[in-house]
Amino acid sequence: MPELIPEPARVEAVGTPPKTIEEYVGRVRTGHLPVSVARMTSPSGWSEPGQRPEFEEITVVLDGMLRVEHVDGFLDVHAGQAVVARPGEWVKYSTPGPDGAHYIAICLPAFSPDTVHRDADA
Repeated sequence: MPELIPEPARVEAVGTPPKTIEEYVGRVRTGHLPVSVARMTSPSGWSEPGQRPEFEEITVVLDGMLRVEHVDGFLDVHAGQAVVARPGEWVKYSTPGPDGAHYIAICLPAFSPDTVHRDADA
């Protein structure tokens, strides 16, 4: 029988100002290890430390703009666009635009603080 996820679990976010992470599927909400799916609400000016995760992260921007810095520069990902960061790639996420952003993050395998590998100066 299909399983209804009646509401997401709130997950503590890294970065300032604080963003909201609502996990629908993953280690916290459902115990899924192969994948996590979360909705992010990120205010204007939010930024988190760079990271070199072991997981693939697929991000779909619903509204606003998400900036993804990488070793060769940055990508501005706007509403209706997506970006894929592959395992081992260095990335740094932020929302410098005036409206912040709402986006869905899908991690394969599921996000874990132990496998995100944030920059040492974080």
